[in-house]
Amino acid sequence: MPENFKELLKQDFSDLEAAVTSWQKLGKALEEAQGRHRHKVTGPLHASEWEGVDSRYAFAKMETSESQLGTAQSDVTSVAIILDSVHTKMKEAQENLRRAVRTAEADGYVVDDDGNVTDSRSCPTDNADEAAQEEHQLRVGKLEGYKNDIEYSIGGASSADWQGMQFLQQIDAFNLDKDYGADKAREGARKAAEFSGLDEDSIPSKKDPKENAKWWAGLSEEQRQAYLDAYPEKIGWLDGIPCAERDEANRKVVDLELAKYDMKKQNGELGIHDQRNYDGLRKLQDALDKADGTGEPSKQLYVLGIDTKHDGRAVVSQGNPETARNVAIQVPGTGNDLSNFDEQLTRVDRLQQAADDRGPKNTAVIAWLGYDAPEFDNSMGTTGRADPAGGDLRSFTHGLRQTHQGERAHMTVLGHSYGSTVVGSGASHGGGLDADDIVVVGSPGMTVDHAKNLNIDPGHVWAGGATDDFVSNHTSGLTLGEDPMEKEFGGKVFEVDTHKHDGYWNVDSRSLRNQGRIIAGMDPSEGDYHS
Repeated sequence: MPENFKELLKQDFSDLEAAVTSWQKLGKALEEAQGRHRHKVTGPLHASEWEGVDSRYAFAKMETSESQLGTAQSDVTSVAIILDSVHTKMKEAQENLRRAVRTAEADGYVVDDDGNVTDSRSCPTDNADEAAQEEHQLRVGKLEGYKNDIEYSIGGASSADWQGMQFLQQIDAFNLDKDYGADKAREGARKAAEFSGLDEDSIPSKKDPKENAKWWAGLSEEQRQAYLDAYPEKIGWLDGIPCAERDEANRKVVDLELAKYDMKKQNGELGIHDQRNYDGLRKLQDALDKADGTGEPSKQLYVLGIDTKHDGRAVVSQGNPETARNVAIQVPGTGNDLSNFDEQLTRVDRLQQAADDRGPKNTAVIAWLGYDAPEFDNSMGTTGRADPAGGDLRSFTHGLRQTHQGERAHMTVLGHSYGSTVVGSGASHGGGLDADDIVVVGSPGMTVDHAKNLNIDPGHVWAGGATDDFVSNHTSGLTLGEDPMEKEFGGKVFEVDTHKHDGYWNVDSRSLRNQGRIIAGMDPSEGDYHS
């Protein structure tokens, strides 16, 4: 790196630029290698239902290898970002220096090979007139200004050189086989991002999918990767950015959280709450691995949100909602958390199959546990959890509209139990969910007294309830709005042939088939519903 005026003035940075390109290519190769490992090795073995002691050890080893590839990719990308930032800052310093020299020389000053600035014009004599004296003082001041500009440029180059070296030294090339490797890599990625001016505060904080999409589109590919590596827990929840990139960010979060819990487990520090989240993440990771191995695009899982705060939140799509003709969002209710999220994935799979059985096989179904669902306590009877969750759901559905490709998808939002209350709150505020159909089952109420308050044609609001469902038969219409199955509510009721509060997704049931028909943009068959 240049250390003085002459070196900086004449420095050719092509080698540094080439190094940046090489590190970027290596980072991309590592990312692709991780993807190939996931889809060609781990995934197919999970999908083959390989079980037993050997499989457990083998899968643990393979997951470690995948994690190490991700850690290496993050570290390598950080090196590329730091070198690119050094290159940018050095080039800027060089341009500033050259500009300062050109301007000084054009103004009659002389800049020697050591960067010293002198005035080519002679000093006025003692008996010179007042105007000449004033002009001389002015030129003395300008001379100092040019000196400062040159010193500032050289200082900027030196600072970039020193800071880049410091950041590079903090990237541990030997952390791949350490339990904290992924977290250490994220720490390095954050420092690299901050050095390049991509700090956390620049990430949009408002729930505005259009603004999020605009911000993301304005970033270069390298800048996006920097944010994905440095702040995956924030990027993964940003409605309005592409699902594939949200999925990449959230899978990093899954790896980070599992590594954190693994360390706690080894140290005997895994409490009951941690154990529940850990179990949920493990089951989610297994589901992701199996889906990666199927090779079926419709069965691919996209993690569109994940965290372990409180009881944990998760948003996962089966099928790509950006390309699907039909998109459904299933919102679960009371008693659901990260530990039993695998049950939601089972329901999602059945809903997708039910829709594809009755329409074009191009459906994506999303399990949306994007909120802290109520426990079995007094919170079930209020909208305290539903109102903030409704706003998040509304942002999510609008985000899907923002990123969808091609012809507008038919979107159905479904809510079960207290999830229907969340759906009602989201639909009745802020212009609604922009859904084509709304379906609720086992509903205690949707926060409103009439379907017309849901910002959708009441003819596309559907409700179903089993004859022995305690929630829909005995709690609806009490504290959370009118019973959506009552004629006065103004929606439509479809036929249900299942029992209890959790039977609506039973295989081969009319309850499931009717939900599938609605998701596919069809009415339940004649005789399956009544107004």
